[in-house]
Amino acid sequence: MSAAVGSPGAQGAAGESEERQLAWAYLSRVVLGPCPALSALIDSVGVREAARAVRESSLPEVLRAATEHRRELDLAARDIETMQGLGGRLVTPDDPEWPAWRILGLAQLTPGRDPDGAVPLVLWVRGDRCLAELTERALAVVGARCSTGYGDRVTGTICGELAANGWTIVSGAAFGIDGMAHRAALAVGGATIAVLACGTDRPYPAQHDRLLARIAETGLVISEYPPGTPARKHHFLARNRLVAALSDAVLVVEAGVRSGARNTVKWARRIGRPALAVPGSVDSAASAGCHRMIRDGEAVLVGGVDDVVAEAAPLHLPLAAGPQGWPAARLGTVEARVYAALPAAGGRWPHQLCAETGLAPGEVRAALAALDLSDSARCGGEGWFRTEHTAASSPE
Repeated sequence: MSAAVGSPGAQGAAGESEERQLAWAYLSRVVLGPCPALSALIDSVGVREAARAVRESSLPEVLRAATEHRRELDLAARDIETMQGLGGRLVTPDDPEWPAWRILGLAQLTPGRDPDGAVPLVLWVRGDRCLAELTERALAVVGARCSTGYGDRVTGTICGELAANGWTIVSGAAFGIDGMAHRAALAVGGATIAVLACGTDRPYPAQHDRLLARIAETGLVISEYPPGTPARKHHFLARNRLVAALSDAVLVVEAGVRSGARNTVKWARRIGRPALAVPGSVDSAASAGCHRMIRDGEAVLVGGVDDVVAEAAPLHLPLAAGPQGWPAARLGTVEARVYAALPAAGGRWPHQLCAETGLAPGEVRAALAALDLSDSARCGGEGWFRTEHTAASSPE
């Protein structure tokens, strides 16, 4: 039986949840971005113990350099309060709205080969919408900062129609195609997500302050960097992987030969997302990058909304419950082992499931994402737990 509200058990669970939030926030500022070694430590010992190890510098050599400069800077409580003042919050892998299914693509990358492609430690989120729900059907749209009238028109048409039909438009809030994609979604009352390379309290570019405020009112502004963090050059390349990961596909509308949009396409291809590109005039330097990606097989040519939907429409195949409410009939061996280790009351955190099942952290995260998608498990204040299923009736 779960603890009653106000009981010592409930108060203890609330206190533990707050401690975990503070630990996540502290570590977020210590490393400022993706850190595969720290993520691995958290998976191994839990976030509170990882935070303690960082504070005391009781770490393996690979983590000391990454944490040494800011380990004594603990602004966790202030950062969380700042986000609350903005109408935002800190979203961690502990939270139900963590987009586990989306982030799974990044979890499958090899840290040694893709050091900048690690799973984000946390996400600082500004806006009221649920991040997991808003990314269920989403299209990333990127392109030239110096867009032409043609590029703006195509972007407005595609993004406006998709947003009006329930798609979320994901972009980076930059000048040009990014800004047009966000505005097109807002114009039809649709949802859009801006992924920033700085703290969500520091609009970038500054001229998009009002645009970002509008996005936060009906969609979300997110970042893996804590409040107050200025934009750095390498942050933009890391940000691109999140734009790709949070979407069903990446669409490029106008891109020069050296456009940063190609980096986003690279991430899309690395994590198995379709990459799409709109062609332009053969005389247009603004479309030269799109033409090269199409020619080299890096992106599929699309000419309108129907083409985009045909390539990007997500295929949702929820797992059906098996006999006696047990979903194992449709689950793989790994998912079944994780499901069996989950309690019906209370909860287990990923590092505890690793210890109980003997599975690697990446396998546990992938299994939890699959169980969440099939409504077989959920994450609460005490960790992941098994949900109740009723046996599926067989057709006569």
